Amino acid sequence: MKDWFGWVLAVAAVAVGWAGYGWRGVALAVTVIIFWLLLQFSRSLRVLQQAARRPVGSVPNAVMLHSKLAAGMTLPQVLKLTASLGRQVTTEPETWAWTDEGGDEVQIVMQGGRVEHWELKRAAA
Repeated sequence: MKDWFGWVLAVAAVAVGWAGYGWRGVALAVTVIIFWLLLQFSRSLRVLQQAARRPVGSVPNAVMLHSKLAAGMTLPQVLKLTASLGRQVTTEPETWAWTDEGGDEVQIVMQGGRVEHWELKRAAA
């Protein structure tokens, strides 16, 4: 979902709350918005806690990770797939890598916080 869409929904909730119930409606809308933000924050923390428990830059199967990636995925979505924090390869462009036990590696290039493209590098046989 686009980021601006969430802001539009938040403004619409406050406007509908004001039109329907005055200040009480605005208070309810703001409470719901804060609750939603707390849920998103909690979900992000759970993903990071799970990823922090595993070795940095490792995945069970790099080929499976390669097949599940899609352009436009956010880093938290990638971390949920890998269940591991990535190893940063370069900063410009922002490139992260995950390697499996067989030596296969997936490098993901992020642009603006989203997956731009990725590459599977197979280990020498």
